[in-house]
Amino acid sequence: MKIGVVSDTHGCLDNWNQIFSKYFSDVDLIIHAGDVLYHGPRNAIPSEYNPKELAEVLNKMNIPMLIACGNCDAEVDTMVLDIPLQSPYVNAYINGLTIIATHGHHLNNLSRLLQAKSLNANIFITGHTHIPELTVEDNIIFLNPGSPGMSKTENKHGTIALITDTSVDVIDIVTDQKILSKPISLKEKK
Repeated sequence: MKIGVVSDTHGCLDNWNQIFSKYFSDVDLIIHAGDVLYHGPRNAIPSEYNPKELAEVLNKMNIPMLIACGNCDAEVDTMVLDIPLQSPYVNAYINGLTIIATHGHHLNNLSRLLQAKSLNANIFITGHTHIPELTVEDNIIFLNPGSPGMSKTENKHGTIALITDTSVDVIDIVTDQKILSKPISLKEKK
């Protein structure tokens, strides 16, 4: 099993093409935690902003994709994407793991933990902050893959995540280094 995890692409076509060719071309599934096409009113429009072409590229992919609806995703996005934007949660049960994804803009740490527990999640994915996170609490892995193109990290490097049978890794797409990593133990598998 190999799952690509991304969030907050915000219509950045060049970044999508880069992460797809480097990290996602051989995955079994892609989970997107929202804010797919629109740059958002608080963000400057990036030079590579091309939501129409990004939608076309996503629609032509031969890899299954699950998308949680983000706060910048709108009904109009569903008119150009063939992939449904699911709200508030995307649910996947793969290789004994329950993986839940949501954009996370309405959650704080306590409500996030309560939601993850109530949904029996092994891995709970959020986005929204554009800052990667990988923590474990109550045997639940909490993952935020950050953003590949509009990163709010100190070094402004874009990030994505990969989930395999043995680990969850957040990768800096500029240096190709794993910056966060957690093993998946049998305790997480329910």
